[in-house]
Amino acid sequence: MSLSATQKYESPLASRYASAYMLKLFSADTRYQIWRRLWVALARAEHKLGLPVSAQQVRELEAHITDIDYDCVRKRESEVRHDVMAHVYAYGKAAPEAAGIIHLGATSCYVTDNADLIIYRDALSYLRGELLGVIANLAAFADKYKSLPTLGYTHYQPAQLVTVGKRASLWLQDFAADLAEIDFVLQSFRFLGCRGTTGTEASFLELFAGDSEKIDEMNRMIAAEFGFDQLFAVCGQTYPRKLDSRILNCLSGIAQSCYRMANDIRLLQHDRQLEEPFEKNQIGSSAMAYKRNPMRSERICSLARYLMADAANAAMTASTQWLERTLDDSANRRISMPEGFLCADALLRLAQNVTDGLCVNEKVIEKTVREYLPFIATENLLMEAVKKGGDRQQLHEVIRRCSMEASARMKEGLDCDLLARLAAEPQFGLSEKEMKELLDPRLYTGRCQQQVEALLDSLQPLLAQAAPHAEEITI
Repeated sequence: MSLSATQKYESPLASRYASAYMLKLFSADTRYQIWRRLWVALARAEHKLGLPVSAQQVRELEAHITDIDYDCVRKRESEVRHDVMAHVYAYGKAAPEAAGIIHLGATSCYVTDNADLIIYRDALSYLRGELLGVIANLAAFADKYKSLPTLGYTHYQPAQLVTVGKRASLWLQDFAADLAEIDFVLQSFRFLGCRGTTGTEASFLELFAGDSEKIDEMNRMIAAEFGFDQLFAVCGQTYPRKLDSRILNCLSGIAQSCYRMANDIRLLQHDRQLEEPFEKNQIGSSAMAYKRNPMRSERICSLARYLMADAANAAMTASTQWLERTLDDSANRRISMPEGFLCADALLRLAQNVTDGLCVNEKVIEKTVREYLPFIATENLLMEAVKKGGDRQQLHEVIRRCSMEASARMKEGLDCDLLARLAAEPQFGLSEKEMKELLDPRLYTGRCQQQVEALLDSLQPLLAQAAPHAEEITI
């Protein structure tokens, strides 16, 4: 049955969320061109090290890296049921003089695994740049609002004051940790090289007549062509799948940070303290025209859940590598690894957009602070009353009783009258005017501003690598 493009399933990560760069990087064409580049690199190294591979054969292979006849590949794969050998066949058709030396001494994982390593490294490097964009945006936001008092929450219940910038610094610190994790994973990347069917390099011992130094040099030459300066010390037929687990754990960490920030924004938007960007003609609800839903933050949380769950795939694969090789990782990795990268890409694009356009409703924040500040200031008020000769224990009971009465009043929808209640208590010894003079919110934010400044100072080397950036999100 023939299906049109709209009749076929397409991953929403591809059709709606991921960037053009990431879609191209994980495309079939990119992958198969890398396979051909790997075959060229192998032939070139074998030629330079004295194997029966001519310079003309290498040149012919170089001339046909991009002109892949996919119809030929599909037809051949339907016959031999082997994708790598189908591509070897099609490459040989395009470069007939070199057909006999393509894949010499190699096994399928030479192209499949090394190509994965190249793609994953480049994808992580790209995500690093996107993550730097989020960090730069948040750093600018935290710096701008580092001294703006806002109500803090524990258990999502009103607590002591913080600042808007300090709260954003919590998100910023998480993303900085994710960047450090990306750098660690990138530093741990190694090239597989051409190691043979069980990783013993036995085929090359035969080809190079037992000369191990030439085998090492061949692998160094191939690795260098693709920007790798280290190879795995030992391997089976594949590179260690532990690396895949590290990669997806790293991407899961990004998802966790994105979720935490976006969920906080959703909570704050409910209270109208903070709002994500909202376009001029954006529709918030098909039924309720007045709605202004935090749709980007909701989408971040939704995609983040998927990525956090996806990370379990690599752990299960890494733990079930039977001896030197099993193929039950193949189908899983074809899905979980690219989809993990595309999802992380989508999350960071959304996070850049949201962090670049966060709207702080300062008047709403001020009103909320003003409403709860009398409760927050009670310890200071207590100390001031004691200074005027009051009994600490008796004053504590007065504050407790008046606070409960003021809270009950607020639950009836009325304003907070705690200060008036305290001023009416003769033993408290402070007038309402005197108490109001102690209610400057900036007196109750502790070291928030200094903490933000200290974090930003520590991040200066990172911030120097990126400028604030917001991806245009239209869907």
